[in-house]
Formats: sequence, structure tokens, C-alpha cells
Amino acid sequence: MSGNTFGNLFAVTNFGESHGPAIGCVIDGCPPGMALSEADIQGDLDRRRPGTSRHVTQRAEPDLVQILSGVYEGKTTGTPIALLIQNTDQRSKDYSNILQSFRPGHADFTYFNKYGLRDPRGGGRSSARLTAPMVAAGAVAKKWLFEKYGTTFKGCMTQIGEMPIAFESWEHVPANPFYAPISDVSALEALMDGLRKAGDSCGARLRVVASNMPVGLGQPLFDKLDADIAYAMMGVNAVKGVEIGAGFASVAQRGTTHGDEIEMLDVNGVRKVHFKTNNAGGVLGGISTGQDLEVSVAIKPTSSIFSPKQSIDTAGNAVEVVTKGRHDPCVGIRATPILEAMLALVVMEHALQHRAQCGEAAK
Repeated sequence: MSGNTFGNLFAVTNFGESHGPAIGCVIDGCPPGMALSEADIQGDLDRRRPGTSRHVTQRAEPDLVQILSGVYEGKTTGTPIALLIQNTDQRSKDYSNILQSFRPGHADFTYFNKYGLRDPRGGGRSSARLTAPMVAAGAVAKKWLFEKYGTTFKGCMTQIGEMPIAFESWEHVPANPFYAPISDVSALEALMDGLRKAGDSCGARLRVVASNMPVGLGQPLFDKLDADIAYAMMGVNAVKGVEIGAGFASVAQRGTTHGDEIEMLDVNGVRKVHFKTNNAGGVLGGISTGQDLEVSVAIKPTSSIFSPKQSIDTAGNAVEVVTKGRHDPCVGIRATPILEAMLALVVMEHALQHRAQCGEAAK
């Protein structure tokens, strides 16, 4: 009801505020018997954390995760797993000038009108800092899905601002701070440096993929796998659009090319189903086909910028707002591990649903 829990069978309850003492989550429903340690989670948190390059916020948070419960002698027990991440580098004074003002593009106005008060320190509960616990929970889901099905998750940036990024290789993605699939990111760095000097920001487009997917995940009619993917992605801060497969490009396609043709191939003496294309993005009728899940996400420009903007205060008076603090000129730069995590949480939820409904029934 309060909107802080994602999922039902693999339920992740997120807690904390941007400038509170800590943030974290409780995972309820993780199957027992899986080996799990902080090291299994920390890698993805390190990919998301702030301060990793000059192109992102310089808030220096180590984001070290602690497992407080749900693991005994190195294995999950089936009971709730509590994950805690301490906040260690808050600078709440940066927000003292906006205590009574609404920042354009932020949730200040809506939170104040919904709850009658708001936490102005870094956005409080509406801050993108609260994506860190979801990344931690996603790492747990990723581990289980890999061990069960061999499913893997990866993502990259495909556009930043008005600059499209051509795909070269997945190997380049971990080698630069943009998660860009290209070897030379100098143009992206120049764009970010220019935006920072100008006190401005830009948006981004990202691609996230799940490979080695099992066939049959998803529920018709209203709990479709692709519908839940869109729901999850739209729950991430600053996301304004989601596409599955060909997405909006489907509008310009013909039926003769959009429908993915199916054939049988002989692979090492075993006949396997093969789709010639993947315009469907790995989902047909809301159910996974076994192809890669292909998701594309649009992220808006960072709302926290140094350039002054017109707004009002809590009394309705006109004010000029300048957002101080340490902010990303493009929040999409650190979004890749977040989107991977949310996709993993959706697949995990549907895997457990399928297991509960259909068991291990032979196809």
C-alpha cells in the first residue's frame, strides 16, 4: 500500500533516506540453501556508487553492505535477508537554502502536497540514493538465477544527450565510467565537462539485456513479463520511457519484417528452436521465449543543476532556485547496474511464480 516493497514471492522492502544514518532493504522469499556473502553483493554496489569518476557526484560513499540476517554458515536460510548500507558522507547544509522552496523537476512539490511535509536533505526518500538497496537485492537475484538457469544480465549506454553511441563490443563497457560499448569515450567526456561548466545537465538512453533466459516466464493477461519489466523500470528515479525489443521502432516496421520467424537448428546434434530476429525483445504474449530480454530505457536530464530556475515556495510566493550540492550532470551514467538489478528482480519474481504454478513439469 505504501509503495516501498517490490515483488511478492521475492519481496524487497526498501528503507532509509538520502541523508539519514543508513539505507537498506529486507528481502523476503529468497530460496534457502544458496551460498551468499557480502562479496557476492559488493561488486554491483561498487559499480553504482558515487565518486567513481569526475563525471558523477563526488559524494564519497563506500556503500559497504552488511548482511544482518537470513544467512547462516554462509547459506541463505529462507528467512528474511536484511541488507544495510551506512550513509557516511552527508552534507545536509547544501540544502538549507531550499527548505521552503520547490525545486523544478524534483519531487519536492508532490511529496509536500501528499504528506504535508518533506525531507529536503538530498531529496530524502525520493533521492536516487535509494536505488543502492535495489542494486544489492538485484545481486542476490542475479546469483540465484545464474545458478538455476545460467541467466546473466548486462547493460550499456546507447545515447547521452544528443550524442548516439554506436555499439562496438561489450568488452568496452566495464573499462569506462559511462558503461559505453566503445573504446574511445573522449567525446562523452568533453560533453560532460561542458555541461558541468555550464551548470547544465542532459539525459541518456540505456540498454539492458538478460541472456540464457528460460522459456515460459510470465503470466497472461495482466502479469505479463514485459508489463512487469516496464513497471519496474518506470519505478527507477528519472526514467521517462521504456521500450521492449523493437519498441517504438515497431511503428515504422511492416508485419512482414516485425514478426520474428522461427526455425529448428541442429546444434551439436541437438535440435533447438531458433528465432531469426528479436523484435519482440524476448517476450510473446507476456511470456518469455528463451531469447534475450532486450530493454531500452530513457532517462531525463538531472534536475539538480546550478543554473537558476523559477519556482514557488510553500506559501506560493515566486522564488528563484539554485540547487547546490554534489550532483551528476547526467544521472544515466550510473544507471546501468540499477537497471540490471531491476530486470533481475522481475525475472526472479517470475521464475518463482512459474515454479509455484508449474513446478518442474516437462514441456
